[in-house]
Amino acid sequence: MWSQREVLDFSLQRRRILAALRQSRGTHSRAEACDADPMLIRAALHHGEPAGQACPVCAAGTMAVLHYVFGSQLGQYSGRIKARAELEPMAHEFGEFKVCAVEVCTDCGWNFMTSSWLMGDGVKRRPPRRQPTVEDIYG
Repeated sequence: MWSQREVLDFSLQRRRILAALRQSRGTHSRAEACDADPMLIRAALHHGEPAGQACPVCAAGTMAVLHYVFGSQLGQYSGRIKARAELEPMAHEFGEFKVCAVEVCTDCGWNFMTSSWLMGDGVKRRPPRRQPTVEDIYG
């Protein structure tokens, strides 16, 4: 992606946690590592993109990746899940926003933020105009 910058990769931390789980040193239990919120699992089931690899904890093939977007220029759309294909057009539309990639196993509940990065063309823009939601109307 052309505007991807300030990339943080958490693969070393992920490797350390998985090694501790395999060695059962007591620093991390499987219950602590596989503690995905039910809403996160539902989001992975309905909005996740296939990770292309098996779960590192339970070896199931149901891993999904979610891309959460955050930023003041996104307005009410901050904190939403976007498909990877939607990120590039958003980079042209918004000045700057943060993307967090989270891998989730829908079987055992393993979840880990694998990376985060900034996107956008750097131009300051106002947040989009807030459109009324169902909660606003029927509140």
